Amino acid sequence: MTSEYEIAFALVRGMSVDLARKILDVVESEQNFFVLKQSELEGIIGAKNRILESAYRNEILEKARREMEFVNANSIDLYYFRDAAFPQRMLDAIDAPILLFGKGPVNLNAARLVSVVGTRHATQYGKAITDKIIGELAEMYPDVMIVSGLAYGIDVAAHRASLAHSVSTIAILGHGLNTIYPATHRSVAVDMLRHNGALLSEYTSQDAIHRGNFLARNRIVAAISDCTLVVESAVKGGAMVTASIANSYNRDVLAVPGRANDPFSMGCNALIRDNKASLVTCADDIANVMRWPKPKPKVPVEQSLFPEYTDEEKLIIDFLTQHGECHVNDIACHLNVPIHTLLSQLVDMEFNGYVRAVPGSRYTLA
Repeated sequence: MTSEYEIAFALVRGMSVDLARKILDVVESEQNFFVLKQSELEGIIGAKNRILESAYRNEILEKARREMEFVNANSIDLYYFRDAAFPQRMLDAIDAPILLFGKGPVNLNAARLVSVVGTRHATQYGKAITDKIIGELAEMYPDVMIVSGLAYGIDVAAHRASLAHSVSTIAILGHGLNTIYPATHRSVAVDMLRHNGALLSEYTSQDAIHRGNFLARNRIVAAISDCTLVVESAVKGGAMVTASIANSYNRDVLAVPGRANDPFSMGCNALIRDNKASLVTCADDIANVMRWPKPKPKVPVEQSLFPEYTDEEKLIIDFLTQHGECHVNDIACHLNVPIHTLLSQLVDMEFNGYVRAVPGSRYTLA
């Protein structure tokens, strides 16, 4: 279980998975990092650094204690890099955070995670192709998870498409879990939590919302998934930053092409032109790039031209053929069948498409 010492350790300036491992190799535990005297730490580590100063360590430890109160009061999940629940894909990202605060019970190590990013100024085409691709992914891989940033445009379109097609979706936030930004997307965030989605952040509830946070969170969007799909983007923008980071992490980058003169397709077209992204127009393209095994096509069930009725069903069919639409009591009386038995047979026959119920407890041939 993650403690206040682990939260504080994650808050150390410049902390990364690589640095955390190096420090813990010599100090042995997060608690030791905070309870040892400054001189002892400097002696063990063999260097002096601002992060080893007693005042600095005490400051972030106190912040961590306050955050633990917020975590406990709001049932926040903690994903620490030494725990199995931490997204394992992020461990090879050189600058990934070592702790994530989460809301919503999701498996961050699910078989397939796809990040979807794009412009804040999404066109109708961009929204439509986002919905189309996510819908196709949902049909091919019902366990797929869609990751984005809950921002305007393509981000929120990706979350909405995921909800519409009943797949889990995760939002990486640029602020603490004590708020939602933009506020207009609060209802989307609530729906995500209601439908097996999650909100994740590296920021505490005490951190102020800062413009730079939203660029910084792009590295998590890139690191947590198997691939990043760019739907619409200008040549410069947050989506292009995310694509660049994903490439640096050796993740597959995918891009939807657009018209040559469309400013919000120029970024995608440039990624494809420069061999920095694979061209994608459908979910099948993503499956091919990722080499995911494709589900076997559904074999249509051949309907028999002449259904084989049971003896009881044949009696009912013959009676309705001769008399047309009839009340259930008339059928039961003529066939000398208990009403409850007959109703059970009629329900089965309606399910199989042999008969059809009409108002007034009457039945006719389908």
